[in-house]
Amino acid sequence: MRKTSPLILAGLAAAVSLAAAPAMAQSKGDWTVSAGVHQVAPKSNNGSLAGGTLKVDVDSDIKPTITGEYFIADNLGIEVLAALPFKHDININGLGRVGSTKHLPPVVSLQYHFNSKGKVSPFVGAGLNYTTFFSEDTTGALAASKLKLEDSWGLAAHAGIDFGIGEKGALRVDLRWIDIDSKVKLDGEKIGTVNIDPLAYGVSYVFKF
Repeated sequence: MRKTSPLILAGLAAAVSLAAAPAMAQSKGDWTVSAGVHQVAPKSNNGSLAGGTLKVDVDSDIKPTITGEYFIADNLGIEVLAALPFKHDININGLGRVGSTKHLPPVVSLQYHFNSKGKVSPFVGAGLNYTTFFSEDTTGALAASKLKLEDSWGLAAHAGIDFGIGEKGALRVDLRWIDIDSKVKLDGEKIGTVNIDPLAYGVSYVFKF
């Protein structure tokens, strides 16, 4: 089950309180960078392994994130998302926690910003994600086994709102869906696929150059 962090909720409240501030406009040739914090929350049903006998649950994590966006036309930009590695515990129903993994989910998106000269500027985007998994660990029922999650390619969708803070800055709240499906190996043998497909949501400060 996805749970929203109190830190994220506080940021959302702050963003709403700034809705009356002036906004920054995005024109062709502009760059923006953002720094923030996001929660990656996998969907509630992450699939089953070993022929459907082991139901998997992958938990959430929060980490700092950064983005860079270049505007190829007025209001239309190409954005790259990066972050510190997210860490997720892996649980199996009936067995409890059996391991953990870290991952990096960089995303490249094409996105359009509406009303960029207004006080509140929504945006939407779509793009491509590459997720690499590493530092897998096992514990509990799988403590003596070697776990491996293979890297994943998938689509991604992005939406959010910028609340202007002067001509160069904005507070952003956003939500991103990422298609992440990883094939799982245990002691070198394929045992199925984990369907993570998370929502990544949070807050960040955006600055325009």
